[in-house]
Amino acid sequence: MFTGIIQSVGRVLRLEPRGGDVRLTIETGKLSLDAVVLGDSIAVNGVCLTAVELNPQGFAADVSRETLSLTTLGALVPGGRVNLEKALTLSTPLGGHLVSGHVDGMGTLLERHEDARSWRLRIQAPDDLARYIAHKGSICVDGTSLTVNRIDGAVFELNIVPHTVQETIIGDYRPGVRVNLEVDLIARYLERLLLGERAADPKASGLTLDFLAEHGFAR
Repeated sequence: MFTGIIQSVGRVLRLEPRGGDVRLTIETGKLSLDAVVLGDSIAVNGVCLTAVELNPQGFAADVSRETLSLTTLGALVPGGRVNLEKALTLSTPLGGHLVSGHVDGMGTLLERHEDARSWRLRIQAPDDLARYIAHKGSICVDGTSLTVNRIDGAVFELNIVPHTVQETIIGDYRPGVRVNLEVDLIARYLERLLLGERAADPKASGLTLDFLAEHGFAR
């Protein structure tokens, strides 16, 4: 588990193909790995990876074919900047929100413009994630915990304060860039709970207005 508070911006040192998978080596910058041991989890652009090698500069992790195809890690290149966060402990301040490091989909930055000293971002999410994104709710973008300021269908808007622009890779964003998205854990589990016994039905396609009306949640 993570909090979505980025601890360092690292750089990709190497990408080594290994039988269809990739071993990714990251230089961690100011992120201290003193307490990290082999097998620990580190989030890279919001993707939970397992450290399989440790070195004075950083760490290496194996990235599966599944992860390469479903996240932006498949587009990384040597020298690319990445958001980093170590797994939280019971003593870690929960400054963001609970993040699992399991990416739900990739979004596309549609627009970026300055608003006083902040930035405004408009991001297009996959249609099937729109129901989990709520006004003033939390969303994780490339591992960064952010608040949704406005929503229009599957497009949502974020306000990024100067500190976040400076301390994450959001400062590199340009329209068209693809980003990893993880929706709020509570929203995902709430949907399954509301399905009740239907959750065991492989044909159950999630919540619908008819289902909500039948159970008194909508009119």
